[in-house]
Amino acid sequence: MLDNLSPHPTTKKDTQVGDWAAGNNVEFASTPTNSPWLNRVEAQFTALRYVALDGTDHRSHNRPGSVVRRYIIWRNRHADDTPLRQVVARASVA
Repeated sequence: MLDNLSPHPTTKKDTQVGDWAAGNNVEFASTPTNSPWLNRVEAQFTALRYVALDGTDHRSHNRPGSVVRRYIIWRNRHADDTPLRQVVARASVA
């Protein structure tokens, strides 16, 4: 999913990413500008922000990285967690 960020269309000028996608059976899908709810991955980031990052104030960049890694491990082990699924469902419209 491409969210129409300005660097994404530059694949027409630099074919490295496009060539990789063609060789790996990957198709790019662009979403309209200012419509993150159409990208299903965005809902996962909403859950990450809600569960792991809201209300935090870290003094270094290492600590939030550690928190995100621990969240991903927890998320993968608790894919059927009802409150987590509710957060993702609220964030996901598409």
